[in-house]
Amino acid sequence: MVGEYLILTVIRYNETFYDEYNASTVEECFKVKDFNGVTWINIEGNPSLPFIESLAEPMGVHPLFIEDIRNTEQRPKVDEHEDYLFILMKMLELNKAEEVTEEQVSLLLNKNTVLSFQETPGDVFDNVRDRLRNSRGVVRTLGADYLAYSLIDAIVDNYFTVLEKIGEKIEVLEENLMDNPRTEVLNELHKARREMITLRRSVWPLRSVISFLQQCCHPVLGSHMNIYFRDIYDHTIQIIDAVETNRDIISSILDIYLTSVNNKLNEIMKFLTIIGTIFMPLSFIASLYGMNFRYMPEIEQIWGYPYALALMLITSALLLFYFRRKKWI
Repeated sequence: MVGEYLILTVIRYNETFYDEYNASTVEECFKVKDFNGVTWINIEGNPSLPFIESLAEPMGVHPLFIEDIRNTEQRPKVDEHEDYLFILMKMLELNKAEEVTEEQVSLLLNKNTVLSFQETPGDVFDNVRDRLRNSRGVVRTLGADYLAYSLIDAIVDNYFTVLEKIGEKIEVLEENLMDNPRTEVLNELHKARREMITLRRSVWPLRSVISFLQQCCHPVLGSHMNIYFRDIYDHTIQIIDAVETNRDIISSILDIYLTSVNNKLNEIMKFLTIIGTIFMPLSFIASLYGMNFRYMPEIEQIWGYPYALALMLITSALLLFYFRRKKWI
């Protein structure tokens, strides 16, 4: 039985037929034998090992691939078997806090069936489902290989959405940093940098996966699929370029931040140095006339105190004039 933590959705279709339902057992997923069309079984949650084995058994899936489905820390990859292909990808989404979340998606593809495993409910496949329900495009007229392509394409296209949001965030951070280089902005920059690392870690191996599928001659992939996977490959190259560009921008912004902080620190130190330089001769004059010698001639003069103050004022004015002349202030 499927627990509350697991959602099984089954979609069966061909050019003239469409059926979609939620299953509660593995048997319900394969209740129709010898169906003349494509079956898509989508699993959302954290299924147990026996459950995956029973679900993948009709496809003759190797135990190593089943273990890869359970281990969600895998890199994107593709493995081929005599009767099926195993494709592993990373699906990226933005949560309510506009933070990038990473989720592993595993695809098992044979001639007429696609199994997709997701870690949590919710995905980027709504457009694919809508096209299937309303028979839009050619997805209902083609086979399981085109469905697998559509799922992969949906994941890759969503990378552009994530990149756009991160790019907008970087622009705002850059503006804020130029106006006021605060520590909070620096923290947001480091966060954006980590998100770009996540994107890079997901996209770089994906390029090899798509390149393999583009050149693959496996029986479950028709020769007509090469042009479709070539289009996804071009998208992955664009994403990689955008990721590298954003990483360079973030590095430049960090350099600007450090430069701004150093300039601000230099301004503070210059101000303190000028103040200290002005008060050094004033302190000397005050300490000189603060000595308690009995026969200091200026002590008994009526104008001694105003004279000392005037001397301090003139000294300060001369120093300020000198600093201004040297363009230090």
